[in-house]
Amino acid sequence: MGKKFKKLVFVSIVCLSVLSDSLHAQEKPNTAGSLISIMTYNLKFASPTYKPLWEVRRDMQIDLINKYNPDIIGTQEGLKEQIDYLADHLPEYVVVGEGRQGGDDDEHMAIFYKRDKFRLRELNSFALSSTPERIGSGPNVNPRLMTWARFAFINTPKTGQESAYPADYRGHWENNQEFYVFNTHFFNGREPQGRLSASKLIMERIEKLNHFGSWEQERPIFLLGDFNCHPKSAPHKVFVGEGNSENSDLFKDTNVNGDPKEIDWILYKGSVEVLKYEEVNYNVDGVYPSDHKPIFVKFLINI
Repeated sequence: MGKKFKKLVFVSIVCLSVLSDSLHAQEKPNTAGSLISIMTYNLKFASPTYKPLWEVRRDMQIDLINKYNPDIIGTQEGLKEQIDYLADHLPEYVVVGEGRQGGDDDEHMAIFYKRDKFRLRELNSFALSSTPERIGSGPNVNPRLMTWARFAFINTPKTGQESAYPADYRGHWENNQEFYVFNTHFFNGREPQGRLSASKLIMERIEKLNHFGSWEQERPIFLLGDFNCHPKSAPHKVFVGEGNSENSDLFKDTNVNGDPKEIDWILYKGSVEVLKYEEVNYNVDGVYPSDHKPIFVKFLINI
């Protein structure tokens, strides 16, 4: 093989490598802190008129989730049958959350979390209405709901390593990594005032968590879901402000350089850094398991 041909082969390999890297979402290197990956995914409810049918789509969704292996998944539109099927076929997760009419009735804003990574400390939900404590309140058709949870990392030491906690540990918040996840599905495109009011209600609820109890610093909060509106819309500005605000009460958007028309968001606040953002283009021979593409984000929590 001549020198000129060898150079061409080497250049081609380098170019292919660079091209391959550019096709994947950018990911920053990890430095310190705790890693966590979060996905938001509108499952598309099991409609008998939507093709492909749920019986065809469900195993595609299982495969998608296994491929990405997120620590936390916020789902929208899932009916009881769908949530139960995913829970049964994803045994490494625990699923929490109720239907938007209460109990198992109607669509769920479910939260799946890794059972070996987190402890559930608190769980609740509220209606996106003028009477938030009344689950199912709001419009007679398609009322909306927020499911939220407080989690703690399970800090089990690896074999041969000592625990961060002494045997007689009694410190209340020492070495305690906690965070909140809020998962929702906003009113559709015909109800702009409903979305705006819901955004304000959510911010009011979240503001009450600031500096809760004897915590020395605020716990990170992740807000995710199908918001049925675009970034820079009025509801989005309620969450993130007008731009690069320094207001610590506001959220930041993980979709910095992504699709400006994306309606599925993962927002965050607190001592958190985004390592990777991806709109998941999963399909099987051009067939998608939902009418939404999941959003997948890797974070570094610095507490």
